[in-house]
Amino acid sequence: MSSATSAIEAPAPEPLVFHWHEAEVAAVTAITPTVKSVRLRCAIAGRQRAGQHVDVRLTAADGYRASRSYSVASVPDGSDTIELLVEGLPGGEVSSWFFETAEVGDRLELRGPIGGSFSWDGPDGGPLLLAGGGSGVVPLLAMLRRRAQVVPDLPAALIYSVRSRAEAIALDELEARDRDETNFSLFLRTTREGEGRRVDAALVEAALDRVGAPGKVFLCGSNRFVSPTADLVVAAGVPPAVIRTERFGA
Repeated sequence: MSSATSAIEAPAPEPLVFHWHEAEVAAVTAITPTVKSVRLRCAIAGRQRAGQHVDVRLTAADGYRASRSYSVASVPDGSDTIELLVEGLPGGEVSSWFFETAEVGDRLELRGPIGGSFSWDGPDGGPLLLAGGGSGVVPLLAMLRRRAQVVPDLPAALIYSVRSRAEAIALDELEARDRDETNFSLFLRTTREGEGRRVDAALVEAALDRVGAPGKVFLCGSNRFVSPTADLVVAAGVPPAVIRTERFGA
């Protein structure tokens, strides 16, 4: 009579992106009245694809923890830091800390980078159509920075809807790219100054005229921005299969 034994396989190790890593505040700079650039020195710098985000976790002296997700604005460039563009929100536990308390040398925890479908790297997919509402422009800014690194001639257009020019994130950079970079066009729409107009079919058509048939479309912002904008893009003839969305808020 023979006997057989079987080994119980150990569970696969948890992916590295789900581990918490220590990070150090390297710089905090105000860039608009409501947004700060936060540079964090961390071990995961350089591992992110444009469009991905990280989870940030703070731990108080009494052990209380608060966490929040932030898109990474920077792209791999050999630096040991990543850049987050943090919007200050009333009552926001983490954003208030960045705005009122954080100093160079402070430590916190990061997990990531996270986000597979809402990410882009290089020429995959062809021309880019990007649309962001408010702080939803941050992951799209990372995509434009990556484009400038690796495929600067790739046709791309950014539709950016924001309440006013003063609140537009990285506007100087975006307007310089619009002026200087081949095949990139910025379509800025302010909702509470000037004509006070929102994104409409004519604006989407104008952006598509500049890029042609997009290989990838990325839309990011509040649900009340993303949903109607996605409908306009589909109505303009863009296949839903190439559209990726990221939403925040209610």
